Amino acid sequence: MSFSTDDFAKALEQHDYQFQRSQVVRGKVVSYESDGIYIDIGGKAAAFLPLEEASLGRIANLAEYLPVDAEREFMIIREQDADGQVTLSLRQIQIRQSWKQMAALQEESQSIQVRVSGVNRGGVTVDVRGIRGFIPRSHLVDRENLEALVGKALTVSPIEVDPERKKLVLSQRLATQAASLGQLEIGQLVAGKIVSIKPFGLFVEFSGATGLLHINQISKNYVSSLETLFSHGQPLKAVILDVDDIRKRVSLSTKVLENFPGEMLENLSEVMATAESRAETARLAMTAAKVPVSQPVATDELAAAELDGEQPETDGARAEDLGSEEAAPAKLLAKPLAKLLDQPKSEPESEPKSEPKSGLA
Repeated sequence: MSFSTDDFAKALEQHDYQFQRSQVVRGKVVSYESDGIYIDIGGKAAAFLPLEEASLGRIANLAEYLPVDAEREFMIIREQDADGQVTLSLRQIQIRQSWKQMAALQEESQSIQVRVSGVNRGGVTVDVRGIRGFIPRSHLVDRENLEALVGKALTVSPIEVDPERKKLVLSQRLATQAASLGQLEIGQLVAGKIVSIKPFGLFVEFSGATGLLHINQISKNYVSSLETLFSHGQPLKAVILDVDDIRKRVSLSTKVLENFPGEMLENLSEVMATAESRAETARLAMTAAKVPVSQPVATDELAAAELDGEQPETDGARAEDLGSEEAAPAKLLAKPLAKLLDQPKSEPESEPKSEPKSGLA
């Protein structure tokens, strides 16, 4: 019994090829064309892999990259046409892997190097292994001249990875701070500038990191108003009380630099001018006292979200809720230092009802 061409066509029609968009299929390289490659995926017709969908980068030699009979996994990006041919992509497979890598970097608090491709409203855009990412202005180290960053390589950490919405938000400040934390030590004097003033304390930026100088760590005497004492952008020196590598937090103090209670309030310029010698004395006293530190401090992400009230609409980063933590009263070092340095003890700190609650509230 003969089997005609029509019989063969009818037999093919009876076979149900369920190829759908975004489906991952396995196929074998059959042949090449100037604009792409034919792939056998077991369908009615050979599938087609366009040249631009063969890789994230440029391919110098297609035959070496995908030799005949090589088997790979491909993603269907266009369903069957009238001839039963589907369109494939290797590039989309690689992009899917890039999203997984970004999620892993975020989970492990790791960083990656990217190159700035353009300037967007509120920040800059970057290319990350086939994914278009965004760095908000508030998460850049240099926020003044965004145009100058185009073409430059930046080290960043992912802070929002959403493949469903195709949203990748990155932070250079977070990555910079993470690298800086390893170089910081308790008792170290740092010089920076005030980048934000809040009722509970000052955010101070130094060496790519941002720390919190809590209101109770400014002076041994009660501080009624930070706005009357400090200004945005003001230079300030402070001693590191605590470095939390896991939570990426830094806690600062200036009251350990005082020679008498209230000196920071009465003669700030003198304290700052002689901060180096004062810090060395304080550091020795801190080491001898071995005082435990539990002062709450600011993450780079939290501080960046607070800077100048910047919250670009395109910024998908979610800063920590300021009300999510309750801080313990900061009475650290006042009595131990007074005893060790033969300084007069301050009166026990009292917290009037009108004083802002200590902590990130």
